[in-house]
Amino acid sequence: MAIDVTDLRAFYASPLGRVASRFVGRMVRERWANCAGFSMVGIGYATPYLNPFRDEAVRVLGFMPAEQGVVNWPEDGPAASALVETTMLPLPDSCMDRVLVVHALEMSDRPHDFLTEIWRVLTPGGRLIVVAPNRQGLWARFDRTPFGHGKPYSKSQLRELLRESLFSPLNWAESLYVPPFERGFLLRSAPAFERIGVRFGLPGGGVHLLEATKQLYRPIGIRRAARRVVPQLEPALAPTIGRTVD
Repeated sequence: MAIDVTDLRAFYASPLGRVASRFVGRMVRERWANCAGFSMVGIGYATPYLNPFRDEAVRVLGFMPAEQGVVNWPEDGPAASALVETTMLPLPDSCMDRVLVVHALEMSDRPHDFLTEIWRVLTPGGRLIVVAPNRQGLWARFDRTPFGHGKPYSKSQLRELLRESLFSPLNWAESLYVPPFERGFLLRSAPAFERIGVRFGLPGGGVHLLEATKQLYRPIGIRRAARRVVPQLEPALAPTIGRTVD
C-alpha cells in the first residue's frame, strides 16, 4: 500500500527527513553534476531532490502516483507537479533526458511495467536514478520512515529488474548509514556514519542508489496471430446421375 503524500511531506519536514534529503540529494547531484539543457522528471515523491536542478535544467517536472496523492510544487512559480498513473505517463516517447525515481518503485504493484514506461519516455542514452530501500538496511525494517514501506530490494534483485526492463546499470551506491531514529546524538553523528559507510563501501546502507542508462535497442515483440483450428474435412461423394430404365 502506498504511503500518503501528507506523511511524505511531514517526514521531509522533520530533522530525520532533512538528513535523508541532504545525504541522498548530495549523491544524486554528484551523479548529475551538470544538467544544463536537459529535461528532467521525478517520479514518486522526488521533489525534495529536484530543487537544485530547477535553475539549470530546461524543464523539471514532479509526477506523483495516483495512489499516493499530489502536492503543489514548487512553492514559488508555475506548478510543475501532477498526479499520474505510473504505467501510463502523460509524456511522448523519448522526451526526457533524466528520470529520478524516489518512493515509487518499492510501492509499485507492477514494477516491470513501471520501468518499461520510463524506458519509453527516456531519450536514447538518457539516464535513470532509482532510490530504493535496501533489504539489508535498518531503514527498511522500521515503518516510521517512508523507506520502511513497500518492497525493499537487494542489489541483485534491483540489477535483474533493471536489466529485464532494458536498462544498463552504470553506478551503484548506498546511503543513509545512520540508524533511522530521531535522537539528537544520532542526528549529530549522521555525517560521521555516512562518511565512514560511503568511504569504505560498507553494506547495510538504508537505500540503494542505482544509476542506469537506456539501452539503444529494444526487441519488438511480434504478436502471434491466433491459429484457427480448421476442422479436418473429408471429401464429399460426388452425386451420381441415375440411369433411366427403358
